[in-house]
Amino acid sequence: MGILRLIARIMGRISTFRSYQFVLLLAAALAVVAFYYFGSERQNFSSTTKRIKQTQASHNANRNDADLTVDTRLSHSAGSEEQGGEEQDGGVGERFGPRKGDGRYHALMMFTKVDKSRSLQDKFRVAMLSMVKHGHFMEGEVLVLHFVSDQASKELGERMLQEFLLDATFKYEVLFHDVVALTQKLFPIVEAMQKHFSAGSGAYYSDAIFFLSVAMHHIMPESLTRIVQLDLDLKYRTNIRDLFQEFDRFPPGAVIGIAREMQPVYRHTFWQYRKENPQTRVGDPPPEGLPGFNSGVMLLDLGAMRDSALYNKLLKPSNVAKLADQYRFRGHLGDQDFFTMIGMEHPELFYSLACGWNRQLCTWWRDHGYGDVFQLYYRCDGYVYIYHGNCNTPIPDD
Repeated sequence: MGILRLIARIMGRISTFRSYQFVLLLAAALAVVAFYYFGSERQNFSSTTKRIKQTQASHNANRNDADLTVDTRLSHSAGSEEQGGEEQDGGVGERFGPRKGDGRYHALMMFTKVDKSRSLQDKFRVAMLSMVKHGHFMEGEVLVLHFVSDQASKELGERMLQEFLLDATFKYEVLFHDVVALTQKLFPIVEAMQKHFSAGSGAYYSDAIFFLSVAMHHIMPESLTRIVQLDLDLKYRTNIRDLFQEFDRFPPGAVIGIAREMQPVYRHTFWQYRKENPQTRVGDPPPEGLPGFNSGVMLLDLGAMRDSALYNKLLKPSNVAKLADQYRFRGHLGDQDFFTMIGMEHPELFYSLACGWNRQLCTWWRDHGYGDVFQLYYRCDGYVYIYHGNCNTPIPDD
């Protein structure tokens, strides 16, 4: 009987060990299943956005930009990993600042109050679908799309971009920057110039965002050295990558690439100066005149803007006021007015884009007192790379 009791005790211990071992094995198996089930989720626009929204608050409560990385087609075909990775501390969009030759092409668009405007939504559709249709980038290159937006427009933009970027054959990333956060940074820099170039009678706080391009070299991190700023009412007829190649055509000293204004806007705005200086070229049509600039398409060499002592000197309130008084200037078009005014005095700061890169279609001034000279400003020979449907002008079909 003693032997039987001993055998029974040994078998009980073995049974207990096997039960404990079985539980451990079962737990391990469940962990493996969970890892492969949750870890292998297909990362697309929606899943990435959801993940970032869930983690952003705990990771960095003070961030003003959200990483909405989009990389649907090329990343899968090339076997590349999801772009971006974890958020990093720092300024707006800091971890996306390019190093020279890193293959990142940055483009920025204003995207405020789009949720309240069907017209802006329609323009955005035309712009993005045409950009995707003609866009081609080399292997390893990424188009980084920046949108300055309010919260409601951002949420709408996220949904719209899922559709518009679906057929992109290139790698891209999407970043939304909070308009309130940017305005807070811009206002102290541009407050003094707003009274000269804003529609209102004073330096309204909300107007500061219309001067983003003027001081973007102070707002964006130093690692970001080149960016293209684009209006929403554009239609692309060529590869947007080709626009970035225009940076390489900048002459020494130039900090901004911009096309001329194609209406007699500044012939009108500088009327008093022109009256006092009848021999001036200010406000005259091309090729000999100085018709001013249009800010619908701009190439901003942020590195050159930071390095230019002349450009940064012109940002000082006393110098803005001095030039505005000298040219008897009072505008209402924000950054475009500022660039036009300093361009009259310092044309060497600007590289003149061919009119085909910003083929403006508005004809308002033709019917408001300048019909006799209108065509001198409006004429644009050569291929049209980008149509600009300014003042709500319909854009031709291809």
